[in-house]
Amino acid sequence: MKTSTSEWERGIQSRARNQLEDLEFADCLSLLPYTHEQMQMKTTNVAVVCISRFQYIQKEKQDPQIQHGEYQSNHI
Repeated sequence: MKTSTSEWERGIQSRARNQLEDLEFADCLSLLPYTHEQMQMKTTNVAVVCISRFQYIQKEKQDPQIQHGEYQSNHI
């Protein structure tokens, strides 16, 4: 069976479109580890800040100078 030129061109366009979609999908997949790594770094940074803040709050509770604001005024 003979195919017309327009059918042949549509077939080529369809294959090209599918290949482009495959490449876009592959690009998205390649970004996932990078994004995951970024999220891990952000999570770690937030955890460090939280721990630091928690330790400072605990220190405030134990140090009467910090509780009354005397600690900071002495260091200005």
